[in-house]
Amino acid sequence: MRRLEQVGIVIAVIALVIVPTAVHGWPTTLVGNGFVALLTAGGLSLVRWRTRPRVASVVALGSFLAAVALDRGAWFPDPASGLFSAAFAVLALGWSGRSAWVAAAGAGVYLVPFYFLSDMGSWAATLIFTVPPYAAGTALRLREETADKLAVRARELEDERDLFAELVRRHERARIASELHDIVGHAISVMVIQAAAGQRLVDVDPERAKGAFTAIAESARQGKEDLQRLVELLGGGDVTGPDLSLVDEVVARAARSGLKVTCRFDGDRGLVPGPVAHLAFRVVQEGLTNALRHAPGAEVRVGISVDERGRAMEVRVENDHVPASAPPSMSVMGTGRGLMGLRERIQVLGGQLVTGPTSSGGWAVEAHLPG
Repeated sequence: MRRLEQVGIVIAVIALVIVPTAVHGWPTTLVGNGFVALLTAGGLSLVRWRTRPRVASVVALGSFLAAVALDRGAWFPDPASGLFSAAFAVLALGWSGRSAWVAAAGAGVYLVPFYFLSDMGSWAATLIFTVPPYAAGTALRLREETADKLAVRARELEDERDLFAELVRRHERARIASELHDIVGHAISVMVIQAAAGQRLVDVDPERAKGAFTAIAESARQGKEDLQRLVELLGGGDVTGPDLSLVDEVVARAARSGLKVTCRFDGDRGLVPGPVAHLAFRVVQEGLTNALRHAPGAEVRVGISVDERGRAMEVRVENDHVPASAPPSMSVMGTGRGLMGLRERIQVLGGQLVTGPTSSGGWAVEAHLPG
């Protein structure tokens, strides 16, 4: 396409300079031929107007000025005025910003010697052939600059969209990992601890060993149900999330697993929003899981309180120190991802999670959640 454009400019120079000069009568003097050569060179320099607009316009205008200075009395083909106007349009394309004002001032200064050397005899005609083309070139340049800025902004928006999508994917993966940890970690901890207890009791107390294996089966069944719920949720299904009514259930399961646990609830459960209730359930589940792992035989207290307006909620899971008479622990060492993921999810809602040892030598997990 650009090649055809360049060929068209060459043909235009021939049609506007060479042919009119030949029809009028080719000059017989060296100065006259130099005049025609300079006009032709100036027109041909516009071939590079796209890639080198500054060079093309300066060479073209310089050649036209040199031509009229070389032979002031030479016959100037009127069609060649189109090339003169085109040079001013290209001049406007070559500079932007403050440089454009300098180029415009230079073009105005250029017109003074050109006007007197070419004997145009009318400033109106001079301005007609120069100002409108320069304005058109400026408009085209501004349009291209705007298009370039829009293209850059579009690329930036595309990059921002990709970055946002990546952040969303990472957040979703972290959320899924936390959910899997809550579900699988709790179930496996119960099964490992109960399996160890069953191995110790299978010969000395078959009934208690049977109860341990029953707890294993119950924990496996509950873990399977939770995993099924998560799969349905990831598949786009409409699944109701855990609420505070499940706290009693998880506490009861922990008690059947051999944990000495009590639960106290203060306030109206119905005032707690679903997402907050979900996190409260996970805090209790994580606290009980840690107690099963690291404090076998210790007493555990679960406390949940909601203020009168449901604007704040506190969840605390505290276990005492491990008694000396407690059976040896088959502790399932954690990775720390449970509490870390739980803390991140609570912070997203504007809450806070605090964990640490208690004054009595035990351990506490306490969450402050907004209502």
